[in-house]
Order: sequence, then structure tokens, then C-alpha cells
Amino acid sequence: MPAEVAMPRLGWTMEEGLLVSWVKQDGESVQPGEILFTVEGDKALVEVEAFDAGVLYLPPDSPPVGSTVLVGTLLAYILAPGEAKPTAGSARPGTEPSVSPSSAPAGALTGPLAQLAKRPLAISPRARRIAAALGVGWQALTGSGRTGRIVERDIRDALTRAAAPEVRISPVARKRAAELGVDIERLAADRPGKRLTREDVEQAAALAVPAAVPTPPPAGAERREILGPVRRVIAERMLAGTQTTAPVTLTTEVDATELVRLRQQLKDDGAITGQRVPTYNDLLARLTAQALSEHPMLNARLEGDTLVYSEAVHVGLAVDTERGLLVPVVRDVQAKSVRQVAQATAALIERARAGRLGLDELHGSTFTISNLGMYAIDAFTPIINLPECAVLGVGRIVPKQIVVDAAAERVAIRQMLFLSLTFDHRLVDGAPAARFLQRLKRFVEAPYLWLAG
Repeated sequence: MPAEVAMPRLGWTMEEGLLVSWVKQDGESVQPGEILFTVEGDKALVEVEAFDAGVLYLPPDSPPVGSTVLVGTLLAYILAPGEAKPTAGSARPGTEPSVSPSSAPAGALTGPLAQLAKRPLAISPRARRIAAALGVGWQALTGSGRTGRIVERDIRDALTRAAAPEVRISPVARKRAAELGVDIERLAADRPGKRLTREDVEQAAALAVPAAVPTPPPAGAERREILGPVRRVIAERMLAGTQTTAPVTLTTEVDATELVRLRQQLKDDGAITGQRVPTYNDLLARLTAQALSEHPMLNARLEGDTLVYSEAVHVGLAVDTERGLLVPVVRDVQAKSVRQVAQATAALIERARAGRLGLDELHGSTFTISNLGMYAIDAFTPIINLPECAVLGVGRIVPKQIVVDAAAERVAIRQMLFLSLTFDHRLVDGAPAARFLQRLKRFVEAPYLWLAG
């Protein structure tokens, strides 16, 4: 029996994926463990392996590369040597055959298809949410998904049709509008409720009614791009981070002179030993982990009505990539040395920018750090990465003239840094959050303290 290859579910929230490419081509031999195709899921570009040996067969109705495909959609088969290709419309085990109603003769729906026709309309959870948000009644729609399921594009198509003005026009006027290049939809919008006649069309053309003759936009004026899976997930998570939490941001300015001096010493040592030089993110991740170990209320998450405190500190580092914002996770930072943290973060960032992160490397963080200092940003309000309790925003380190002894009226040039902590006030109060930020500030100003535990 042919082995089926379907669009996999790469995460609990994934409903569809982007078919990026086929590594194996139609008719090629396949061995278990070899890469078949690549998929862009919610956050990662994933290489999907074969579980069976045989010959890859892409049926004529296989979704094309570059298309968005629902989870579970049949993509291909792996055939045993000499095995016949499945016939078009073959049913998948445990499912009904996918038959287009327009291709079946009247009254021909029998057996499983008749049962399918009697079922309530099926709609994907994502399409249901979008329909509710946009006020689109989906019960009368015809789904374009597999087995007639209503998907997101059906909702958006219905909204587009509903927004278009109703055009009432005589056949002669329609033909004349085509000859004169008159936009009848715009003309109908200018004459709501009126049945357009030939005279209306000719008058619009003669008077050069702006609505009647569409003017093409200037070259390069607009560029439209459909949101990909990664961008959609980022949008949803950012919106959820602001709508389902009670975010409060605390900002403090820190004297990072000793932190800068420490990193310079690590650079000097790295030049001698050849070891990787930790970045400021690596140092801040290790200092943050130490502060979180002392203030576990900030290393928590909300599960239903239960607060869960994690003993381990898994730090998510916000990384800017060509595909959007990704947050790979450095695990057990509290148990790692600075150099171990540096090795882990360097490998994760490299894989993130190459689109080769595994799903386990994008989930399970207990605290997130977002650093915009390299873009000359001083302070900002980061958004909580749910279900975490808090996120730390890091600005640039910049030399400033600071009063170091007010009584003696003495000033000095110091390396100053802004830290912004956004926390969920549902989970933790302002005072404990402030104490955590105060402790972290102390560690940054005297980074050698954390060595004492």
C-alpha cells in the first residue's frame, strides 16, 4: 500500500504551513531519514524526513511549491518498487475522498460522500476567529479547503465581495463601458441604487469622470505582500502579549562601566587563548539568570489559574532575521558559565538566521531579553513573550558625564545603559519587580558579584 506524505503539524498552534521546496523530486528513490521537503511553519523552517523507503510520487493535484497548505493535506506518496500509482481521488485511510461538487453528476453523491454532504459545515479554528473579528457570516460560504473545509482565504474573499458595490447595469451599457474603458464598479459607487444605462456610461467617459476611468498608480508607489506564517504568528503573539496581560514597564539607568571593562578583559584573554568572546547579550543573560534565581517571581508563567515558578532559567533571546523576529532559547543559563552561554547563543543565532532552528529550540523560555542597543536605541517598551511573566529591554551603552560625588562636586565619564523591564502585573506586583531590576542593576554595575553566587 502506498505510504502517504502529508503536511505535518509542527506545533500545537499550527493550522497551515508554507510548502517551500521539494528536496526529493517526483520519481526519485527515497530512503528513511532522507529529507523529502521543507516547510515554513509558525516560527521555523523545517526539513521533513521520510519514514519509508521507495519512490516518491507527486500526484497531479499535489499543492504547488510556494502555496500555503492546511495541516494534514496529502502532498505525495512513497511507492514500493513496482507498485501502481494511486488513482485520482483515492481516499485516504480514515477519511472520505475529496471530490469537487462541480465534477460530480447530479444525484451522484452516495455512500461516504452522501454522509459528508449531510455533515455540518467544517471551518478551521483560524478561519472562525477571523470571521468573528471581521463580522463575516461563514455559514453560507463554500469552503475551498480539503473536503470542503472553510479556510481563511474563503473568509477574506467573502469580505472582499461584500465590500464591492452592487452593480446594476443594462447589457448594452456594460458592453459600451468595456469599449470606453469605464470602471462600472466606481461608476456604480457614484450613483448608488441606480441602474446604469448607456447614457450614464457615455456621459462618464465624455466628462472624464475620475471614478469612471481608473488611473494606474505610479510605478513603485505600492508593494503588497501576503503575510507569511512567521509574520502572522508574530502579529498574533504580539497582540496577545498586549491584550491578555496587564503590562507595566520599569526603566532604570545603569552604570555599565565595569561591565564594559569585564568584556574588554574577556576580549584580551580571547586574543591569547582563541576562545569565543562573550557578547554583552551573553553577559547580561548570565547576570539576569543570577538575579532571577534570587527573585523567582519574575521567572514564572501563568497556566490557567495556577502560577508556575521555574527553578531553571531558560532565556529567550530576541533575534532579528530575514523571516522576522525569532526567539531561540538558551536553556539552564543559571548553571552555565559565561563562555558556555556564549557558545550556546552563537550557535542558536546562526541557526535562526539560516532558518534551521528546531522546534524545541523555540519553545520553553522562562524569561526573554530583547536588545536594541546596536541600533542606537536608548530605551523602549518591550512586549511580554507569553506565557512568560516578564521581558527585559536593553538599550545602547553610551559614555556620559555623570556626577560621581555630589558633595565634592566631582564628575566623571561613565558608560551608561538603560534597562527596561516589562512585567505582567497580574502575576507580580510593582515592588518585587522593582527589587529584581534593582538587583540586576547592581550586578551590571559590579558584575564580579555574581561569581560569589
